[in-house]
Amino acid sequence: MLNYDDKRNFYRMLLNSEVVVTVIDDEANSQIIATCRDLSATGMAIEMDSPLAMGTKVRMRIDSLNNNVQPFDASGKVVRVVEENPDLFVVGVTICELD
Repeated sequence: MLNYDDKRNFYRMLLNSEVVVTVIDDEANSQIIATCRDLSATGMAIEMDSPLAMGTKVRMRIDSLNNNVQPFDASGKVVRVVEENPDLFVVGVTICELD
């Protein structure tokens, strides 16, 4: 079991799932295929090849592998960007609205 020492209000679910990120702030509504590293009630950490700017508004969708479970679909805003290496950025997104 994971230790709950980071003093967050909600537990994080560790995931390794494909997430489709749609950038709402640009005119083209660019879509990026990325990996959801973890998910909580208030946010998500997404692994990406390139960073997004702080404050960028996005939509996130994780399709379900089970027809009985609805896909995860939410909108949010980029609140953190960490470069782990030149080809891997972890983008923290706060969830603003669930659909």
